Amino acid sequence: MYNKLIEKIENKKAKICIIGMGYVGLPLAIAFARKGFETVGYDTDYERVEKILKSDSCLRHINFEDYRPLIDHGHLHVVSTGIWSEADVYIICVPTPLSHDRGPDLSYVESAVRSAADYMRPGNLLILESTTYPGTTRTVVKNLLSAFVVGKDIFLAYSPERQDPGNEIYTVENTPKVVGGITAQCATAAAMLYGGLIGHDKIEIVSTTDAAEMVKIFENVYRAVNIALVNEMKMLCDKLGINIWEVINAAATKPFGFQAFYPGPGLGGHCIPIDPFYLTWRARQVGMSTKFIELAGEINTYMPEYVVGKITDALNSDQMCMNSARILVLGVAYKKNVSDTRESPAFKIIELLEERGANVEAADPHVENYQCDIPEKIEWADCVVIVTDHDAFMSPQIIAALEKAVVVDTRNFLRAGTGAVRA
Repeated sequence: MYNKLIEKIENKKAKICIIGMGYVGLPLAIAFARKGFETVGYDTDYERVEKILKSDSCLRHINFEDYRPLIDHGHLHVVSTGIWSEADVYIICVPTPLSHDRGPDLSYVESAVRSAADYMRPGNLLILESTTYPGTTRTVVKNLLSAFVVGKDIFLAYSPERQDPGNEIYTVENTPKVVGGITAQCATAAAMLYGGLIGHDKIEIVSTTDAAEMVKIFENVYRAVNIALVNEMKMLCDKLGINIWEVINAAATKPFGFQAFYPGPGLGGHCIPIDPFYLTWRARQVGMSTKFIELAGEINTYMPEYVVGKITDALNSDQMCMNSARILVLGVAYKKNVSDTRESPAFKIIELLEERGANVEAADPHVENYQCDIPEKIEWADCVVIVTDHDAFMSPQIIAALEKAVVVDTRNFLRAGTGAVRA
């Protein structure tokens, strides 16, 4: 069965079912279909599936016309009813949020594995891509596949997603992949599959699924801790009257020993604000306190409060108070040039401003329900807060309006010459 699976993968005859058509699953399904694999994308959200089939409105950084030929020619199918029973490979790309007590919520993963298990047959490969704590694949997922002997009847692996929505340089088709399997054959099968997608030289096989799971969380903890460090340096530089952006740019000229991170209004997206807590939860299970991670979380969580303080300063400098002030938040997506609003600090900033009596409106050209005439909104506002540095905000009309406004720029978007008060 293993040899037959490898032969199918090598000849691109393996049929692939990807469960979850969000920011991870949809690009992955498109990539496999482009490489010649017959691919089915499955999602329980009927409306999401309909949008994928008709337009690109669900993920604005993915152009519908780029993948429409794959659908028209039958290489890519996207469905909301019935997981593909003919698939040889099942890849799970579903959310892994936090529970109410800030612990792991694996309900989406468990549901997806159960659904796949109903259709799996000997010789199949199942890969989990969802970010999770070390040990999930080896225990939770494997236990749900107890009807099979993993490594003999079926093959089970973990390969963390490494997608960066909106990144035009590194995509799912050229970013290296890490793979770990329950057995050596499990790992090899997954490596062969992804090697056919991005090239075998871009595959890094680690010894276990636990190690592969740890890789992804470590990547995100690394970013969270360094972002917290630069956010703290930003606040200190403000107290010392030093421009943090100048400091970072100068430090970045060092060709070794330094990697530039930049301050901002807080963390957003599904990964960095959430994933470190999966590791702190796992650490507590083995009796260890992850002090760096917890401190980083405190600093990054505080940043919206800090931004609101800078907004108060900006209003005071123009002889205005927060109560009844008209404030425009520019950008509600968590990062530039995408429509993803998950965990965006913009919403916490808006909440805090409204608690203080401000009249708040928000504008974002990429996010449905926030699209509007931005120069007109800037004219309305007493203060403009740049939370997301979309390229669309660089239009001459918007820049001209901002140059006349009281601005709190949390992203160094305007840089110099506008009289902006930077947060």
